[in-house]
Amino acid sequence: MPLTARRVLQQLVDCGVTHIVWLPDSEAAAMYHAIVATPQLRLVPVAREGETIAIAAGLLVGGARPVVQMQSTGYYESGDSVRGLALDLGIPLLMLIGYRGYQEAGRPTDSAAIFLEPSLATWDIPAHLVIRDEQLDRIPVAYQQAQQRGGPVAVLIGAEYE
Repeated sequence: MPLTARRVLQQLVDCGVTHIVWLPDSEAAAMYHAIVATPQLRLVPVAREGETIAIAAGLLVGGARPVVQMQSTGYYESGDSVRGLALDLGIPLLMLIGYRGYQEAGRPTDSAAIFLEPSLATWDIPAHLVIRDEQLDRIPVAYQQAQQRGGPVAVLIGAEYE
């Protein structure tokens, strides 16, 4: 079964997530429409993906339960915030990262895919791959892991949302 935006969001709602901090893009229209149609979630749009971590940190301080959503290239752009806030301050944050260039079979050719998992491993950020609805149980596992470790945990989204 493909990856369904509505089902991804239901996993987040079940975890108690209140906000999704994200730079919406045209490739993820299904996710955007699903977020705005989910009354339990508030979309917090940003101008640059590098802002997501700081905004999520502020929401956490205010008692909200945010997650950030970004593309792998946005994760690279967010490096200083990931390091200086999420890692150094130990912010328990779930990051949904679009795995641009992911290939289920064979080696990817897109550098955005080639460097994603090694980059996360270098920073000791656990990662869980989700490419089908059958793997959505990894989202609450990753959310709990972030809470328990007091730091970021990534869910790598390896497919387009439907």
